[in-house]
Amino acid sequence: MRPTRRDRLERAVNRVASASPARLQSLLAGSGVTSEGQRLSPQFALALRALALTGKTSYDQLDVPAARALLEKESWTFTGPTIEVGAVHDVTLDEPGEVAVPARLYLPADEPGGFDGPPPVVVFLHGGGWVLGSVESHDAVTRFLCRHGRVAVLSVDYRLAPEHPFPAAVEDAVHAVRWARRHGERWGYDGSRLAVAGDSAGGNLSAVACQQLRGTDDVPDLQVLVVPGVDFSRRTASRETYGDGFFLTDGEMDWYEDHYLGPDTDRSDPRASPLLADDLAGLPPAYVVVAGFDPLRDEGEAYARALRDAGVPVTLRRHTALVHPFINGVTMSDEARAAGFEIVGAIRLGLRA
Repeated sequence: MRPTRRDRLERAVNRVASASPARLQSLLAGSGVTSEGQRLSPQFALALRALALTGKTSYDQLDVPAARALLEKESWTFTGPTIEVGAVHDVTLDEPGEVAVPARLYLPADEPGGFDGPPPVVVFLHGGGWVLGSVESHDAVTRFLCRHGRVAVLSVDYRLAPEHPFPAAVEDAVHAVRWARRHGERWGYDGSRLAVAGDSAGGNLSAVACQQLRGTDDVPDLQVLVVPGVDFSRRTASRETYGDGFFLTDGEMDWYEDHYLGPDTDRSDPRASPLLADDLAGLPPAYVVVAGFDPLRDEGEAYARALRDAGVPVTLRRHTALVHPFINGVTMSDEARAAGFEIVGAIRLGLRA
């Protein structure tokens, strides 16, 4: 997709706004947004106000191709300068007996502060409600993880609904982890040290992949779940409170669910709702990240508690000032960038250990 003149103007305005002093951002954003003792980040409040003024169309009001194109455009608009890494390779995950899945491998530059020997690898599963998103829409995120974590990142273009409904994305996520374990020597990373990470729908797929691979040699060493959706069976208080006006809306969530699961899928199937698995014991250590103004916040925190109750080592981090999905703003928002560095630190610590 070639950016239009308006797209370039919106991107320039976003960059100027994000680089403005905090006091000016607060003035532009208007009165502070508070809820449950939390105050919304002025940078995201300003972004929400700008979207409201330009009449942003909700994804659920579009057909699937148009929604996908809009997400890709918005991802480009809200992205800052390209983060340089050591090398980028488009690859195909084509193990015998598996569906071939396109992916993009990012390798870190050979700089001080890296790991001893080849870098570990992070299998990254993008967000987008299992319907939208791509390696392109999350290019800034994966570059950030690669550059600052000094790790290889395998970003997976798993199959999307409705063309490929549940459980196709689950199958691709599991396939990607297995592929990454086996191909490190060929591509210059250490496949014996592997994390799986993802945001939103990708956080869901990361959690499910760990459950599917538990007890095998391919189970990840670490799971990083960023604003994950983990329970299709009920509506939480945070969904009722933040389901309108904070990027991810209640209508969009219903739209994603309808396309991904359809009318016949059991919502309690743990491959869709990993929180509802009968047993969570023996899963890899988890770093679970939620945002204060996110409709998915409560279920993410519930999953962290359930993992901890099952004896899994868990770190739960709530970023009270942020929204869903803040991770896409790491190149534009100071607070999102700080949260991104915390995620990077958790990955480095977990894979070094």
